Amino acid sequence: MEIIDLISPESVVPNLRATSKKQALQELARRAADLIGLPERTVFDVLLDRERLGTTGVGNGIAIPHGKLPNLERLHGLFARLEKPINFDSIDEQPVDLIFLLLAPESAGADHLKALARVSRLLRDKAVCEKLRGTETAEGLYALLTDNPATRAA
Repeated sequence: MEIIDLISPESVVPNLRATSKKQALQELARRAADLIGLPERTVFDVLLDRERLGTTGVGNGIAIPHGKLPNLERLHGLFARLEKPINFDSIDEQPVDLIFLLLAPESAGADHLKALARVSRLLRDKAVCEKLRGTETAEGLYALLTDNPATRAA
């Protein structure tokens, strides 16, 4: 599972406007729903349910909200660079400005976990995150996310 298998140029948002975690999740759910053809409310509810289990704010300004959806045929990702960092109840209590949303079919099992690990590994790379924070265009962000040695590591 490569990052390029999860996202497309259309699923990269260079300047997402949100002032809260809930608003960010709503906006991500809206955009994801358009891409995957499922109702926005369904996507939002799955993300909210997952956040109730514990924050997906993993630290260093990064959040990886995720969930499993019925009627989804494959894994889908959506990456957003926030216009301004927001409180995401992160484990390090730092605001978040990079979000990688991951949606999986209910039957995904290990593939879901492998995709989460791949995204996490990529976003743990401080140099990658620095470049993502300095890139203004969707095309540039997509290139950084998909053309990186960390995305191909086992």
